[in-house]
Amino acid sequence: MQYVKYKVKSFGIAVDIIGERSTTIETDAVTVGELRSWLVKKYPELLELRSLFIAVNQNYADDNSDLRESDEIVLIPPVSGG
Repeated sequence: MQYVKYKVKSFGIAVDIIGERSTTIETDAVTVGELRSWLVKKYPELLELRSLFIAVNQNYADDNSDLRESDEIVLIPPVSGG
């Protein structure tokens, strides 16, 4: 099993859950879906969000999207506004 380091940025409530705006994680996840599963195991509070979008290289990504170590990964929780 080979582990990859990903830089992950968070916004909104995801910052509070993860504890920082930007972090590097090490995981064997190679798709967005596998990364999502890894994240909710490590940070179970993410499951309480109505939704959690994951963007890769400034584009929303579906769970089948492949990841590369150089990708910019961003967690985008539900947005509220007035």
